[in-house]
Amino acid sequence: MDESKNIKDGAEDVRHPESTAPLPFRSAVEALRAARLRPQIEVEATRPPQRLAPYAYALEAAVVDGDEDLADGRLVLLHDPDGHDAWQGTFRLVTLVRAELEPELATDPLLPEVCWTWLTGALQGRGLSYGEASGTVTRAGSYYFGGLAARPSASQIEIRASWTPREGPGGVPDTAAHLGAWCDLLAQVGGLPPAGPGDASVVTLPQRRGPQSR
Repeated sequence: MDESKNIKDGAEDVRHPESTAPLPFRSAVEALRAARLRPQIEVEATRPPQRLAPYAYALEAAVVDGDEDLADGRLVLLHDPDGHDAWQGTFRLVTLVRAELEPELATDPLLPEVCWTWLTGALQGRGLSYGEASGTVTRAGSYYFGGLAARPSASQIEIRASWTPREGPGGVPDTAAHLGAWCDLLAQVGGLPPAGPGDASVVTLPQRRGPQSR
């Protein structure tokens, strides 16, 4: 039985209704909406940013295991029909991915580099061509004192990145495949095993120590 699911409907581009958007943008958005995703990742459309590009479409997602959220993120598709010098193209994908992790893992000096290779590896693993990739990996820790001293310390990893998907026929990138790669990254950050046969040497983050209400 096919347990994958489609993206839930949500807000359209608030600056330019999709009915007036260029065909390449409409086609790219439709491919996102039609993408089939693994059932542990809940994805829905959300209100896009208004000042980054003439046209934008945004998704937010959570990696869910029962009542526990293992990771969450946001993916934004930007489109400028006139092109953008910094993008080296007319489309750009921008993402934020977050997950909690064990405090001792947060001290690993190689963790930022590993997390960045998870993003590039997810894209390469699906055979995707892209350019102008850039981003940051941030580790943060929270420690509680006084009346909050009973709470355990918490650590979080955050990946912010953007890249230019290469355009295919009609100037449309394979946004469904890029979404799939992004979901692969979310799953890996959240500690889920690969969706299909994969390299057993791939290391994922340990899952959170306790459930977090949604």
